[in-house]
Amino acid sequence: MRKKNVVMIMVIVLGIMLTACGGSNKKEEVYQPTQSTKEMIDTVLAQIEQPSLMEMPEDMILQFYHLDTALLDQYTIMMPMMNVKTNEIAVLKVKDAKDIPTVETAVKQRATDIQKQFETYLPDQYEHAKNYKLVTKGNYVIFIISENAADIETAFEKFFVKP
Repeated sequence: MRKKNVVMIMVIVLGIMLTACGGSNKKEEVYQPTQSTKEMIDTVLAQIEQPSLMEMPEDMILQFYHLDTALLDQYTIMMPMMNVKTNEIAVLKVKDAKDIPTVETAVKQRATDIQKQFETYLPDQYEHAKNYKLVTKGNYVIFIISENAADIETAFEKFFVKP
């Protein structure tokens, strides 16, 4: 009987210890960059070469992203100058965090549209489009299609680290 009590107490103590060692429920704070979305993209593009890109005009954002820019505090979207490339980089700063899911859905739709466009056109570009990156950091949503998507994502991560 004594052994059972000792084992039971050990199990309880171990359970308490494991619970105490668990992660906290605090939401990870993300450093908010001081650079504009345009400055962020310009910095990244200076580091990582991409095919010729141009800034997407505001009147095309609703058409291509199915996104109302009124949800955004600021944004910069760079798209290919020629339609033989899928490379696209967007940095979207959302005004209100509650709208992040809406913006993410719009970006996913944009990725799907690009994939459909290149599915039977240029297989290598289709692969890039399928392997897009969608990263959310604080109120920022970052969308990357590139053969160097991982490197570009790493470059953007540096903006969210406190200097």
